[in-house]
Amino acid sequence: MTIRVLVVEDDPVAADAHVLYVNRVPGFESTEKPAHSAAEARRVLDRAPIDLILLDLHLPDGHGLQLARSLRAAGHPTDVIAVTSARDLAVVREGVSLGVVQYVLKPFTFATLRDRLTRYAEFRTAAADGEATGQDEVDRALATLRAPGPAALPKGLSGPTLERVVRTLRAAPDGLTAAAAARSAGLSRITARRYLEHLVETGHAARSPQYGQVGRPELVYRRLPAPE
Repeated sequence: MTIRVLVVEDDPVAADAHVLYVNRVPGFESTEKPAHSAAEARRVLDRAPIDLILLDLHLPDGHGLQLARSLRAAGHPTDVIAVTSARDLAVVREGVSLGVVQYVLKPFTFATLRDRLTRYAEFRTAAADGEATGQDEVDRALATLRAPGPAALPKGLSGPTLERVVRTLRAAPDGLTAAAAARSAGLSRITARRYLEHLVETGHAARSPQYGQVGRPELVYRRLPAPE
């Protein structure tokens, strides 16, 4: 059975990337268009059955958890996976109380989201209607959901270095060349460029040519908007 997903994300580029990611995972299907606000999400949910919301927490018309709270109050059983760059554990605790089943921190790769979605599907199967035979079965179902594997990155890339490059790009709103990013992050130019290109490929950065007075233009990388 296909799991219907609504992507709720205010950044159009990130939203389209998340829709593509969802549709690449077997057994999942995103709505044709993402929602870019809480109000838009409510309209979609009132029109069509949705199994899972991929929910950005910082929306133009309110916090994502406010949306989750209003859905629970209205009796919507839709599950929620929060997608955010915020790392406030108090927000995580509040989200758990509102039925947020997973958190995915930005920036993330397709492999990371695929892992979370696959585990969510396994949880739905394990927790299908019926009675558990005992405590062990309940524990196994919860463990499927709550114990994600390590985030997978392309071969040769590491999580700590990726985070270093992201912080470097975040601190330069006007963008950086690969050489400038390498100096700021303490990496070689080739290494910095690999990570910058990875961020572009995953929808978390954009690149554009910068024309100087002499010679070939340099590529400048800018972090795409992602609310903190």
